[in-house]
Amino acid sequence: MDQTTAPPLRWGLLGAGRITEGALIPALRAQGAALVAIGCRDAARGQDYAQRHGIPHALSYADLLAREDIDAVYIGLHNSAHLPWTLAALAAGKHVLCEKPLALDAGEVRRMQQAQAASGRLVHEAFMYRYHPQIERLCALVHGGELGELQAMRGAFGFRLDRAQDSRWDPTLGGGALYDVGCYPLSLMRLLTGARPQVHDVRARRGGQGVDVLAHVVLGFGEVLGHFDCGFSLPALDAYFEVIGTRGSARLTHPFLAKGIETELVVRIGETQRTERFAAVDPYRLMVAHFERAVRGHAALRWGLHDALEQAEALDAIFARLQWSEAR
Repeated sequence: MDQTTAPPLRWGLLGAGRITEGALIPALRAQGAALVAIGCRDAARGQDYAQRHGIPHALSYADLLAREDIDAVYIGLHNSAHLPWTLAALAAGKHVLCEKPLALDAGEVRRMQQAQAASGRLVHEAFMYRYHPQIERLCALVHGGELGELQAMRGAFGFRLDRAQDSRWDPTLGGGALYDVGCYPLSLMRLLTGARPQVHDVRARRGGQGVDVLAHVVLGFGEVLGHFDCGFSLPALDAYFEVIGTRGSARLTHPFLAKGIETELVVRIGETQRTERFAAVDPYRLMVAHFERAVRGHAALRWGLHDALEQAEALDAIFARLQWSEAR
């Protein structure tokens, strides 16, 4: 049975949060997936959520995983819940698309690898930005040699987090800016270089209940230098990514949050400059489409748990070098 005649993949959603509502449900619906159930800790909230979104069932997480009519689950829970519910989903025979960061350390990813091998199911870290055509174009520029030899990369991803009860303020739930947004430029630097970073310096400011609310990271990827900033305390959204080669540079103006908007890649070669424009797309839908193809055996998963392990190892190394810069 080819993909065009296969029945829709049947999904369960763990977590009735903003990303699930604003990004994953629209992407799944656009892909033609069947939304079977929403998992929520609060039964009343789950019923309201299911009714608003036309989802047949609102269940506890465990009851959702016990259903035989669900093929795959999306996990949109707080970071510290990713490991236990990924393991539970695999044990229940479900494929897993899990929000980033997939895990809080490399040891957690290794446990997922073992569980994945035992289950025969797939686990994918939901870095949706990688599926946007502008990222493929940036990779082509870097690897094709038009910019010359890559010398440096720099980026930022920050915003103002003003919800006092948000789980990202809580270190026991895997909060902090490095886990939430710093993981994006780190992931892109790894993607462009294909290398494991050496951590030169990490400075962060503490806030919330003790998490990093603003951080600056300096890395080395062989001969290529990289640095990025991330934070929750900026007055407005700040996000960009730039690569610099021996012949030129390229800068993405919306590298990570590019759902439904036109984006630009500004390329400078010597004294000349051009702007390459990309039509609005939904990278979440592109990610879901690829994941479903991999689940059906029609494509190899582009980024599996080996990539997630290297990402977690890099984050572990960053946290190991973190120095606090206390506000005066």
